[in-house]
This record gives sequence, C-alpha cells and structure tokens, in this order.
Amino acid sequence: MAQAKTVLSSKVDVELARRLYFQMFLIRRFEEKAAEMYALGKIGGFLHLYIGEEAVAVGATSVLRSDDYAVSSYRDHGHCLAKGSDPRRMMAELFGRRDGLSKGKGGSMHLFDKSVGFLGGHAIVGAHLPLAAGAAFAVKYQGGDQVVLCSFGDGAVPQGEFHESLNLASLWKLPVIYLCENNRYAMGTAIHRALAQTEIWRIAETYRIPGEVVDGMDVLAVRDVVGRAVARTRTEHTPTLIEARTYRFRGHSMRDPSAAIYRTKEEVEREKQRDPIALFRDRCLRDGILTEADLRALEKEVNDTVDDAVAFADASPEPPDEWLLADIYKE
Repeated sequence: MAQAKTVLSSKVDVELARRLYFQMFLIRRFEEKAAEMYALGKIGGFLHLYIGEEAVAVGATSVLRSDDYAVSSYRDHGHCLAKGSDPRRMMAELFGRRDGLSKGKGGSMHLFDKSVGFLGGHAIVGAHLPLAAGAAFAVKYQGGDQVVLCSFGDGAVPQGEFHESLNLASLWKLPVIYLCENNRYAMGTAIHRALAQTEIWRIAETYRIPGEVVDGMDVLAVRDVVGRAVARTRTEHTPTLIEARTYRFRGHSMRDPSAAIYRTKEEVEREKQRDPIALFRDRCLRDGILTEADLRALEKEVNDTVDDAVAFADASPEPPDEWLLADIYKE
C-alpha cells in the first residue's frame, strides 16, 4: 500500500518550466518583500515565511484543475499564490488594507480566495484538516470529481485533528490529499522530540490509505507524486497522505528570524545548498529547456509584479470602522 521511494522525474516542456519557475520565484520575491515591509512597520501581527519550501506548493498545485480546492495553515502565502490569487490583493491583505483578499481583516494567516478555490490559511495548528475533510465530503455529496489539497506542517501531526481527519477520510473515501510539509521543526521543536514515528508517510498504513514520501526540494518530484495521488483520488475515490521533506530557510516567524536557538548555522547553510529554485534553475539550463535570458526575463517580470503589488497595497485605504462587525456571521 505505502511506498517509501522518492520518484525523480520527469518530462518538462518549455511552457511548464516557465510556469513552475515563475511561480516559485514569485513566492520567493513576494515573501522577501513582505519581510522588508514587516521591518518597516507596514505589516503588523505575525508573518510566517515559506522561503525554502516553494517547490512543494508549486509542484503540488501544478497538477490541480482550476475547480479543485486547496487549504493551508498559517504559512499560507505560497499556496495562495500558487493557486492563482492576485499578488496585489494578497499584499494589501498583509498590509491590513480594504482591498485585501479578506478586506484587510484577516492578515497574513487568514488569506482566503473563493474565486480560485483557495479555502484559506488557518492559524490554529491542525484545525484546517477537518475543514479539508468537510470540503471533500461536500464534493462527494454533490457528485463532483474535484479534489481537496490540504497542506500542513509536521507540527500538526501529533494533533488529534490529523488522526480524526485521516480516519474519516479513509472510512468515507473522501477526495482529499493530505500533504505534510515536513520542515523538521514545529516552531522550535525538532521532529524527533515530538513524534514517535518520524517517517510521517508511514502513518497512512494505520488508516489504510496510500502514503508516499517525496523530496520537497524537487518541484518535479512533488509534481509527480501529487499527480499520481490526484489521479487515484479522481478514479478510485481514495485519500492519500504525502510527506514532502523540505526545509524553511528562515525562522518560524518574523518574531524568530534567525532560528539560532534550536538549529545551527551550519545546518541552515548546508540545507541552502539545495535551494529548490536554484536546483530547478540549474536543471532548466543543463537540459536546455530555458536559456539564461529566458530566466532573467522571468525574474524581471516577477520583480515588476511584486513592486506593483506593494504599490497597490500602499495606495489602498484602511478599512473603515463600520466594517469591524461585518462578515462575522454568514447572513
């Protein structure tokens, strides 16, 4: 049932390579700019960066249809961008402005975009896993064939919601793909100090569903593994648990920028040698898929897009006081 091997892939054409590189680079630049804006006081509250993990969101989302759903945790910028949200409205949300995705009232951890099937970032660890099962139940109940991609960190695995969701998804054959982004640390707690079973994909055996592990720094490998899971879910109506082994280059949040207490500088620098964007860039050049000029043109387009997003957010007014109690309950 479960498989442990990472499957390296894959055929990639020019158009796909351009799309994957653009999206990963967009997430990286968007978040670097967000960090800069946070330091300037433009963004308040918490800010959890996804830098280093871009290959997971982009590779996984690249095999979804536009009517499929994605849901994420508080580290949600990458998933929201990969699903197709407008970077300008996302940055405005981080700024707390009225043109943000959630009218400036949600902030970084509560992005939500129904128009692209992004069912939100959720701040409470593990709380969105039952929501993913609920969305998958709705799809099945209504006779659809969409899938729900549920992304979460290794810190959610010890939570009861994780096990309850996998159990129900297996029993009811719900079209949900659980994608654990294992970056080895739940805030500052190393995985071996929190989990008795550190090979997370093996937990799938307990719930009698397929489980796979993949190199989360390889966007094509992630694309392959999630692509198989999506196909299996649509045809066989079975959920899947995938463990993508990745690494965050920044701390848990901007309140923990260097993460110097619980991991060493040597470890971080070693992991940066496997930067997913640099790995894919090198592969595109080595295989002759894209040229240096192609890649630089994409990078310029991304830089212009992010600069435009910041300008849009800065120009957007703050939400008026009378909006405070609106949208609290569905009427």
